[in-house]
Amino acid sequence: MRTYGCQMNVHDSERLSGLLEDAGYQRAAQDATPDIVVFNTCAVRENADNRLYGNLGHLRPVKDANPGMQIAVGGCLAQKDRGEITRRAPWVDVVFGTHNIGSLPVLLERARVQREAQVEIAESLETFPSTLPTRRESVYAAWVSISVGCNNTCTFCIVPALRGKEKDRRPGDILAEVRAVVAEGAIEVTLLGQNVNAYGSEFGDRQAFSKLLRACGEVEGLERVRFTSPHPRDFTDDVIAAMAETPNVMPQLHMPLQSGSDRVLRAMRRSYRQDRFLGIVEKVRAAMPEAAVSTDIIVGFPGETEEDFAETLRVVEEARFSHAYTFQYSKRPGTPAASMDGQLPKEVVQERYMRLVELQERVSEEENAALVGREVEVLVAEGEGRKDGVRRRLSGRAPDNRLVHFSVDDETAAVLRPGDLATVGVTYAAPHHLVADSGVRAVRRTRSGDAWEARNAAPAASAPGVLLGIPKVGVPEPLPAVSGGCAPA
Repeated sequence: MRTYGCQMNVHDSERLSGLLEDAGYQRAAQDATPDIVVFNTCAVRENADNRLYGNLGHLRPVKDANPGMQIAVGGCLAQKDRGEITRRAPWVDVVFGTHNIGSLPVLLERARVQREAQVEIAESLETFPSTLPTRRESVYAAWVSISVGCNNTCTFCIVPALRGKEKDRRPGDILAEVRAVVAEGAIEVTLLGQNVNAYGSEFGDRQAFSKLLRACGEVEGLERVRFTSPHPRDFTDDVIAAMAETPNVMPQLHMPLQSGSDRVLRAMRRSYRQDRFLGIVEKVRAAMPEAAVSTDIIVGFPGETEEDFAETLRVVEEARFSHAYTFQYSKRPGTPAASMDGQLPKEVVQERYMRLVELQERVSEEENAALVGREVEVLVAEGEGRKDGVRRRLSGRAPDNRLVHFSVDDETAAVLRPGDLATVGVTYAAPHHLVADSGVRAVRRTRSGDAWEARNAAPAASAPGVLLGIPKVGVPEPLPAVSGGCAPA
């Protein structure tokens, strides 16, 4: 299973894995050639097509050498390109879209029996994905979808055309899933939606999201609640109050800015302005002084002037984001922005992008440096630090979602498991992480750690998980973190 893109895609891949296992398939060992390779694609960035077709090309000789191998392509790019995929890569066996991921096992079997490619793209959601079997990649942290689709019409974004209009789950169904994953060992849940805080619009309750956050606070055994990604338009005071007043809702907010210029925001059809965005940040920090705020920013939107860009830099300086996912604007066919006047030269966009990155790196490092000397409780993760083995460290996330690498002695390393909680003192700050090298000050072993230990004692523990980035057959390279929510164009 190879996944591109946002957390929604990652969670969809968990469902695809669950469907295949439910149909009798097993994970291929890392050193084996798989019988089935599934690409779950993203169409948000301009190079998504090239990445997919390049990787399909690399797989062709592998499939030629293994005639029984099947290749399936799903997700947003499949929804967009449809039959184009089998035209350009006729060795692909199955193409399915965002609305019918539940069809994958049947389509694979049909392709095998009929010995021809099966392309099935539904135009609307057939069944809410959360009703499908799920093979969760983590036992201690779980994704829970509360809605799919988006009702916004941002001029740069292709997601509404591929994911459809927003469809909301009923609160009872969501809470039942939250309780189920907690019963299975999870102590952290992230609520997912393309526009997560618009939740309730389908059934007419404007405070449904804040009520859901408060209800999550009553789930016994659930220690950390997060959500991604909200839209500033729908960010209301009742949500801020629910975040501040619900102890297990973490002091963290990822809220896309996209641009600091009111003129560009208007052209993007983003229904807020700079003052509105900064006002939300101010209210969040007033209610939760320790909150970390992160964002998404697009550089080089059509018609963006140097003055517009300067406004973005000003907001970055004032908002003091803990980190920002920064993107150079890229055309997406079918979006209004793709045909707008004022498309900027690549060299102009690149130069502005580098200035933005430089500023945000400085701000992130300054914000992180303020935490040096403080104690934080870290949820120990599985494999977040690429150099942890060499440096005798473990890694995990603080309540505000900052990544912390912390040193361990032999005794502590033998006790701590992914899913356990460690209290550490921060000794060093970098733009993208914190380091705690003064030793672990307290350990809290959890039922999540027990669940991780039990699962890794099972025979299937050696099977690879859902991975992000460039697909390949064999052992994957280490991969970077994924942006919260759907990444912008």
